[in-house]
Amino acid sequence: MKLLITVLASIFLWFSSVSAASAQDVAYYGFEPDITTNYLKEGNDYRLGFIRVAVEVMVPDPSYISVVEHHAPLLRNAFVSILSTATERQVRTMTGRDQLRLKCVERAKELMKQETGNPVIRDVIFTKYLYQ
Repeated sequence: MKLLITVLASIFLWFSSVSAASAQDVAYYGFEPDITTNYLKEGNDYRLGFIRVAVEVMVPDPSYISVVEHHAPLLRNAFVSILSTATERQVRTMTGRDQLRLKCVERAKELMKQETGNPVIRDVIFTKYLYQ
């Protein structure tokens, strides 16, 4: 009985250490300051709306943080371009917001692949999302 408990405890500890190790492999880089840009509101009067987004990128390895930091101006410009060409519907709806985020992911991976030969970025996360 003691042997069975010992074996089960060892297996549990081994699985928990494996999952903890895989969770530590991921790192995040946050763009400071938040990205603030405008978008064109729908209608005939062509008014501008404003959007403010805090963007963080997820990388699969903490060693990639320095690479992302080096290319941060390029990535920031890509994010601003995507957000500033968004429609009001994209900015204001959850599905539109997710479409914008996915565009940011695709563009960031594409740029990092061009610059480093490796996509480097796993995901883009909007941690703050305000619009007016």
